[in-house]
Amino acid sequence: MDEVAAEIIRRFDLQPHPEGGFFREVYRSTLQLGHPSAPLDRPADRPAGTLIYYMLVGEQFSAFHRITWSDEIWHLYAGGPIELHTIDTDGRHRVRMITTPLGDGEPTALVPAGCWQAARLARGAQWAFGGCTVAPGFDYADFEMPSADRLLAAFPQHAEIIRALTRS
Repeated sequence: MDEVAAEIIRRFDLQPHPEGGFFREVYRSTLQLGHPSAPLDRPADRPAGTLIYYMLVGEQFSAFHRITWSDEIWHLYAGGPIELHTIDTDGRHRVRMITTPLGDGEPTALVPAGCWQAARLARGAQWAFGGCTVAPGFDYADFEMPSADRLLAAFPQHAEIIRALTRS
């Protein structure tokens, strides 16, 4: 592992993330928001927002996942760039480059609630350190990380990227 990446992981006390990479939650709002149509199996109250630090190193990737009720904003602080892949509710695949050199892309990207998302380092990048802000705040009850088979059944037209960015 790159020495700079290892130092960032140590300094910010990042831990392995279930979807890939490393993370640490650094903010969870104390302001609670109610969701008027929350199903009985999901919490009705959520924090207004949450923020994690997030890091990818080498061949790591953030596997396809979605947050059903909350928007997520990715931001990049150092390293990268990051390719952010989304598949929206209409089945359209989109790739956005999150980068700190502003001529090459933008330092943030929004993933609307309910969209499938995955990320990996762009070609040539060794690591990327950024964050993800979720509003209303993140709750594992709204998190889905499906198998490749499940996504392929829904989006066979995106087989190559689904196979590349899912876990078995």
